[in-house]
Amino acid sequence: MTAPAGDSSAAGASRRVFLPAALARWRPGSGPVVASLFHRLLGLVFLDAWLSLGVQVRLLIGARGLLPFRDFVEAARAEGVLSFHAFPSWLVLAPGDGALRAGIVAGVALSLLALAGLVPRACAALQVVLYLGYALACRSFLTFQWDNLLLEAAVLAAFLPARRAAPLAHFLFRALVFKLYFESGLAKWQSPLGDWRDGSAMTYYFQTAPLPTPLAWYAHHLPAAWHHFESRATLVLELLVPFAIFGPRRARLIAAGLFTGFQIANAATANYGFFCHLSVCLHVFLLDDADVARVTNWLRARLPARRRPATGARGPGRLRLPDVPPALRRGLGWLGVAVWSGMSLAEGLFTFGPPGAQPEALIPLVDMGEAYRLINTYHLFAAVTRERIEPDFQVQTGSGDAWTSLVFKDKPGPVDRAPPFVAPHQPRVDFLLWFYGLSFARRQPSYVSGLLSALCEDPQAVAPLFSRPPPPDIRAVRLAFWDYRFTSADQRRATGAWWARQLVRTSDPIRCSP
Repeated sequence: MTAPAGDSSAAGASRRVFLPAALARWRPGSGPVVASLFHRLLGLVFLDAWLSLGVQVRLLIGARGLLPFRDFVEAARAEGVLSFHAFPSWLVLAPGDGALRAGIVAGVALSLLALAGLVPRACAALQVVLYLGYALACRSFLTFQWDNLLLEAAVLAAFLPARRAAPLAHFLFRALVFKLYFESGLAKWQSPLGDWRDGSAMTYYFQTAPLPTPLAWYAHHLPAAWHHFESRATLVLELLVPFAIFGPRRARLIAAGLFTGFQIANAATANYGFFCHLSVCLHVFLLDDADVARVTNWLRARLPARRRPATGARGPGRLRLPDVPPALRRGLGWLGVAVWSGMSLAEGLFTFGPPGAQPEALIPLVDMGEAYRLINTYHLFAAVTRERIEPDFQVQTGSGDAWTSLVFKDKPGPVDRAPPFVAPHQPRVDFLLWFYGLSFARRQPSYVSGLLSALCEDPQAVAPLFSRPPPPDIRAVRLAFWDYRFTSADQRRATGAWWARQLVRTSDPIRCSP
């Protein structure tokens, strides 16, 4: 039985008006404007990453560095265990200091091209190859989750067109933002200490963060009730808010605002290299093109006018590469979504799944993901450490038996020195020594052994690490381990000290050869 024609027409018209209006709220509004902005922002983050790495790479893995890469390559070749599949770093072909410098220069140049809007996808693809080479060659020094996040974002950026709509590419970026926050929330929920659920995590966090800023001292002294609220609010932010990423525009804008505020608070109280900056850059995929255009127009109205190229002129970003036919492009796009999603789910299952739930058939897939570091899992601050043990490198010179501390530039040292702001630069050795403090009683990492040896044999090679150059006549070195805590407000007023510390242990001295 059919409805009367008049009723059908009215109802059909009503449905046709209502349904597109409702669906429009859920359509992805990000497109070429957002993509073009992100390519430039990614170029800026890469520029930060390259400049930060460039000032320390020779100290880290150069011929006179803490973990010389040439020695590693020669040893691996001698043992017959060096293959590109297991170690896909282009630096294996040229492990000398000249290649280390040349790669940094190339990375800076590519970053500037992307920042100018020139062939951004090609720049992103080349940046992946370059940065992965350093990430693997530097070993312990570039194992941070934000190094992986930068690689994964650059891989996706290589498939992100800036001249046309690309819903699948934009979906993957939104899924990456979801993965970053949701997996970190899962890790916190699964913390063996239960510190995020019982509210205690943030009562320790500011004091024990790897490289705190001066604002961390003030944040640490906020009321305990506030810290308990912060801990539980972080769980809500990371476990519930990420679902708004796939919602309508208003939900996405709220999520973008909350996530951005979260990263600003992180950057204000601790130095995480370029991590907070990269995270905020990824948030642009929660915006519509119209949102970005409104901000751009607002800025243009308030900034000094500049000459615009004449109509038809080819400005930055107009350099075109050959495009892929639409049918093939769609097929490759869905294949990319399937590969990225499958790898992400497999790695997530191994990281967060219950014991025994990991199929053996997925092990090669997960191993490949770990080797190439292009699709990753994220589990930032799964548990907050409750102690801060700082390794103190001490030397004995020919002038006496007293031990003198060598003061690092950026990690806690003298108790009256304020924690510095150093991000987006990341002093890799200072940061890693925080991890060493967590497990100093169990093992000594190779870079610590390398630093102790360098202080005896070649102190000038490691001089850039310290506020003052090491003395030239070192005859013995040792490590002292101190338990650091922020001073109370009364102690700070009385002494001016930011830290109070107590000696935990000293290592046996290492005598330097004459």
